[in-house]
Amino acid sequence: MNLAMRGKNTSEIEVTNISSFGIWMLVHGREYFMSYDEFPWFKDQPVKKIINVKEISPGHFYWPDLDVDLSEEIIKNPERFPLKAKHA
Repeated sequence: MNLAMRGKNTSEIEVTNISSFGIWMLVHGREYFMSYDEFPWFKDQPVKKIINVKEISPGHFYWPDLDVDLSEEIIKNPERFPLKAKHA
């Protein structure tokens, strides 16, 4: 019997928790926290829009319902990227 995996692993990226402080996202086995202070686009958004995230290229994530795209580098080190778009 051959148990080799077929197809693409669909759970390599997922939002694992949403709290009053921010969101946690699991990316290829690593968990990242995105506070609303650093990532204001996610605050006060419906869960459905936050969990709809796609990895459009390695290390580049897009939330189509929010029109937000972030790199893994920005998520890991938001202090290196002080300029932020204003949240409407």
